[in-house]
Amino acid sequence: MVPPPQPRGPVSDWLMLPAPSRTRTKPPKPVPGTGFGDDVQLGLYIAYESHYGGAPGGDFDEWDPAVIAMRRSLEREFEASLERAVSTPHRGDPWLVIPQIIAADQSRSVSRYIERHGTLDEMRDVVIHRSAYQLKEADPHSFGIPRLKGRAKQLFASIQAGEYGADGHDRRMHAELFAQTMRSLGLDDRPNAYLDRLPASALMISNLISLFGLNRRWRGALVGHLTVFEMTSVEPMGRYARGLDRLGAPAAARRFYDVHVLADAEHEVIALEMAGALADTEPELTGDVLFGACAALAVEARFSRDLFERWAGAPAIPHASVA
Repeated sequence: MVPPPQPRGPVSDWLMLPAPSRTRTKPPKPVPGTGFGDDVQLGLYIAYESHYGGAPGGDFDEWDPAVIAMRRSLEREFEASLERAVSTPHRGDPWLVIPQIIAADQSRSVSRYIERHGTLDEMRDVVIHRSAYQLKEADPHSFGIPRLKGRAKQLFASIQAGEYGADGHDRRMHAELFAQTMRSLGLDDRPNAYLDRLPASALMISNLISLFGLNRRWRGALVGHLTVFEMTSVEPMGRYARGLDRLGAPAAARRFYDVHVLADAEHEVIALEMAGALADTEPELTGDVLFGACAALAVEARFSRDLFERWAGAPAIPHASVA
């Protein structure tokens, strides 16, 4: 079994207490202003994982009232930090504004660096740091399906079918392909095997989608997030595939990226239509759709910044949307 992670503060320590001890211990309050910090992000991740495969060290039922209360407290801190960090155009048609948001992104490109200069160890680093989300790819977004209606729901479900490999008899789930990439690179593909190695920015990739997916009031942001995910996937995935080829990695390691180049070329068109359809059906959610789009890029920027800090001395590479 995967061992439990080391706590990163009082919140994550409390969440990982055995159930009897946690019941007898007063839950701590997160420190205001630390929504992007290690303790809040690990605490959120542990609480959210109970709705998926379960987090190592999380000895509680997914609907434990005390844990849900803690999760809500952590979500408020996370949301406050997002609102301070994310600059959102709250007006405009998503059909027009989301492409502009993506074009304005100036974050450093991890995929461009890996394509041209990265080492195999650095590529393993990328894979490890994305594993918290990719090993359950599509699951956090899928909570949004019952929260939508009409054309937006239909388009959302169409994208998710592709993510699960349910759009053809010979397809595989993307999460399975990512696990194959990990094995091909000599990595442990068990969920949460590298949890202690993941900084807050890596956990935030997963937590942001869970925040939007598990709260109906954030369904517009979830649609905006998925739209950006799909619209900024094709080129980075192609770069990772070419980087792996340059590094002599086996074809099995590249399969995950090759599949996304093909699948997301279709999904990016569907996704933008989905965002527009939701704004047409529920125009009061337009601001949330745009917020979700901007939040996706802001969190990815923090993720890439932290990776480049780990790789101190890496050549500066021109920006490119998302990873």
